[in-house]
Amino acid sequence: MPVDRSLVARRVAMALAVATCLVQGAAWAEPVPASEAAQRGFQLLLLRQDSGCVLCHRIPGLPVGGDIGPSLEGLSARASAPEVRQRIADPRRFNPLTLMPAYLSLTGLTNVAQAYQGKTILTEQGLDDIVAYLMQSDRVRP
Repeated sequence: MPVDRSLVARRVAMALAVATCLVQGAAWAEPVPASEAAQRGFQLLLLRQDSGCVLCHRIPGLPVGGDIGPSLEGLSARASAPEVRQRIADPRRFNPLTLMPAYLSLTGLTNVAQAYQGKTILTEQGLDDIVAYLMQSDRVRP
């Protein structure tokens, strides 16, 4: 599989920026108030049966989490908001064999209960709110 050099370059640049900020005691390391979107995202994440994220992932600020998927702690240092959004919307685009459900896609789904046919797990707004929380969760003060 070919290496995406632009992705590698972005991640190296981000790692250098984070290291520089940590050494210099950057202001972003201070807790910041949560945005309205992040607050709504937090509330959605608490609804385990609606979002399902905490069933498989450890998420900062939430009481419990699973270990099937990777921890989402420090996610904002590893990925951009658009990358996170794409992975949640339809993770099959990145790994066709993933166990993670497609939260904003109806394509290719089989054996869907009749009550849920034609419906996505999250709305566009819900997905954006969860992404807002995940991108802030390491820095948010309650």
